[in-house]
Amino acid sequence: MFTGLVEEVGRVLSLKKSSQSAVLKIGCQKITEDIKIGDSISVNGVCLTVVSFEKDSVTFDVSAETLRRSNIGILKTNDFVNLERALRFSDRLGGHILQGHVDTITKVVGIKREGTGFLFSFKLPPAYRHLVVEKGSIGIDGISLTIATLFADTFSVAVIPHTYKNTTLKFRKPGDIVNLEFDIIGKYVEKMLRIQIGKRQ
Repeated sequence: MFTGLVEEVGRVLSLKKSSQSAVLKIGCQKITEDIKIGDSISVNGVCLTVVSFEKDSVTFDVSAETLRRSNIGILKTNDFVNLERALRFSDRLGGHILQGHVDTITKVVGIKREGTGFLFSFKLPPAYRHLVVEKGSIGIDGISLTIATLFADTFSVAVIPHTYKNTTLKFRKPGDIVNLEFDIIGKYVEKMLRIQIGKRQ
């Protein structure tokens, strides 16, 4: 479980793909201070398991499902990724609850300067529109963000200077592919309502 508060921006050292999986090695500094083999790390919002690490790098196995569902499979050497260690029960929950289970990917459609910050717009996949509410939370590449505006096929988030500076958002441009994780509470509520409505029909 994660909070969507990025601890460090890491750099892809290698992504070695096979037919059904991959091995991803990330260069980093901060998160290696307190991890062990088997720990969960959020990489661009994807929960991955540490299989080995050194002082300045961490290596993960990546499953076929993760390659299908997220932007991990299109990473290239020297690309930057958001990193967050798993939440401890003693930590403050400053963002919102993220599982690291990416629902889908989407595209950046616009970036506009607003005061000292930015307004990022993204394509909203139709199949997930019912899980998005204005002023609700959403995970974008593992960053906990608040939906500022919601339209039929797009949504936007306001990004403060701190978030822009300390995440991969500063490298993003229109057309880039990002990971989306919708609010887990909303997903459970939606499923329970569907079951109840189905029972009444």
